[in-house]
Amino acid sequence: MTRKKRNKLSQILEQFSLKATKATGTSMAFWQLVINTSTTIVTFLMVFLIQRAQNKDAQAIHIKLNEIVAALEGASNNLIDVEDLNEREIETLHTHFQKLVQMAKKDMKLTQSHSVEEAEVRHNLKHSKHRHGTE
Repeated sequence: MTRKKRNKLSQILEQFSLKATKATGTSMAFWQLVINTSTTIVTFLMVFLIQRAQNKDAQAIHIKLNEIVAALEGASNNLIDVEDLNEREIETLHTHFQKLVQMAKKDMKLTQSHSVEEAEVRHNLKHSKHRHGTE
């Protein structure tokens, strides 16, 4: 920037500052207004960025859960993309699963755990159906 342009720009900024000072009453009030406006804008941008990151994380979790539902034998594929259902459909699913919870509570204690042997049998059954690579 040449010296003339710099002087012209500083004159314009100085005139703006003087007019803003007259409008707000004191130069302190003007700068307080500038600072408050700036912090509000920065806060809005930070909230936007955080929300965007959270939406990305939520979408990744939905994709992982959809993969699990699709991979599990016996799981209903109707649950893939369940987040896209309307409220009435979600309430119907919730009621259905609440009935399953009540049936499970009658069948067993909530503190009862599965044995290591049962987990190994399930693991071996899963891998016998889906061989990966060469063995």
